Amino acid sequence: MQINIFPLNLLKNSQNKASIHLIGSNLSTLDKSDIQNDIVNTKDFYQNKDSNYTNSDVKNYEFSDYLESTTYIESIKDALNLRYDFKPNSGKGVILSGICKDKIIILIGKDGDQSTKWKLVGSCIFDKVDYICHQNADLIIDDIEEEIPHIINQIAIGVAIKSYSFTKYYKAKADDNKIYFSNLNIYVSDKILEKTKELFKDTKAMIDGMNITRNLINEPANVIYPESFANYCNAIAKEVGLVAKIIDKEEMESLGMNALLGVAQGSDKPPYLVILEWWGKDNNKDNNKDNNYQNNLISFVGKGVTFDTGGINLKGSDHIAEMKYDMGGAGVVTGLMYSLAKRKAKINAIGVLGLVENMPSGKAQRPGDVITSMSGQTIEVDNTDAEGRLVLADVLWYVQEKYQPNTIIDLATLTGAVKVALGNNCAGLFSNDDDLAKKISDIGDKIGEFIWRLPMGTRYDEQINSSIADIKNVGQGYGGGSITAAQFLKRFIQSNRKWAHIDIAGVSWNKSGDKFIQKGATGFGVILLDRLIKEYFENN
Repeated sequence: MQINIFPLNLLKNSQNKASIHLIGSNLSTLDKSDIQNDIVNTKDFYQNKDSNYTNSDVKNYEFSDYLESTTYIESIKDALNLRYDFKPNSGKGVILSGICKDKIIILIGKDGDQSTKWKLVGSCIFDKVDYICHQNADLIIDDIEEEIPHIINQIAIGVAIKSYSFTKYYKAKADDNKIYFSNLNIYVSDKILEKTKELFKDTKAMIDGMNITRNLINEPANVIYPESFANYCNAIAKEVGLVAKIIDKEEMESLGMNALLGVAQGSDKPPYLVILEWWGKDNNKDNNKDNNYQNNLISFVGKGVTFDTGGINLKGSDHIAEMKYDMGGAGVVTGLMYSLAKRKAKINAIGVLGLVENMPSGKAQRPGDVITSMSGQTIEVDNTDAEGRLVLADVLWYVQEKYQPNTIIDLATLTGAVKVALGNNCAGLFSNDDDLAKKISDIGDKIGEFIWRLPMGTRYDEQINSSIADIKNVGQGYGGGSITAAQFLKRFIQSNRKWAHIDIAGVSWNKSGDKFIQKGATGFGVILLDRLIKEYFENN
């Protein structure tokens, strides 16, 4: 999706474009008489285009006072054939939409969930324009209220998210899955033009990073495996000025990363560790004269199991094909680092990806094996399908020893238990720092990527004690599986680090799509962490 911001004086009429009109308490660009004439004169258009349209759907209504009327929604419902599933609900905001020839009308209520409201408008815009098979559309914004540039950016995010569709491997089905709408021109008044453009530069970088994440997660495991993932990271790093470093199996062996290597040993595909560095605040740590760059450094760690069979503890057949997305955490970190570099974020950030494939074979790790991690702690492998935490144990220790960051945030599709606890609309958050956890949660609430903090503590920690080693990789007893997994990771966090773990197992993948997004990878986490950096870290 190409999105452009233009001044209003460049707006030109075209029969090959759709025009979009937003109507609400803050946005009012509808030429009422023009739309009324279109409604009266388009009965044949509706009837011929789709059997769902009938003459009774199109009536001649007076539009003179509906903006002020408490019942205007009912009037518009009668006048337009609504194609989007929004229902009036007492006490909540409402969004309703309809099509009049090439004009798309979207009614926006005053209230509603502000974290998702404008993204939902963007999603609705995409659905409407694509439905009438237009490639191009104009969105006209002539309001000069201060918040309009922010609203426009939220709308753009909504359009971009909904317009993404992974159709790379459709050949015979290509026409049936064609996306028509590919170019949105947004026209704004001169008074808000520069601010809108400036905000959108960062938004565009964030959208591009999110799409990188979604592409990586959507790709099948015969295309994205540890080596190809590492090569891809190397290529995009050159594009935006990231410093990419790739550590192979031999070097990891010399570093003592046996927890990660144990997961990988059953596969014919070798593991890799990828480091993506962005020195946006001090250009390079070596140029920082007081050598105190760690105070400004944040690290993001991603679990990158490019396919997870479960190993010897083999998964069932029901969902095993979906395990290509078990590298979702690494995908998010890759997209985030790309976004930070592309928008030239004033932050020092390190992204580290542990890339492995977990396969059963005669070489594979066995349940009951004991390994020595990079930290020196010994681990009893009680279940080979609890492999992600083994990978992260060594990657977390590596980044602390190598870069000594002040703050570490790891992301992983770590447990099925977090889906049981929170479903598919909320990620699980665990942290050793209340302030960091609150900042992440607050940003999630603000942008509509919802996070719920779950408890940690001694009683949970005791569940992962081993009778034969320092720690074991699954908890004793039933329940609390996402918590004991987080407790395991905490054992590998040094005492002077602020740390947060985000379990994205329930939110990384959308099986069927919804009103915000197409089916497949969601890219959850890229916008969340980019906004976290911008709001709380960049200006410190």
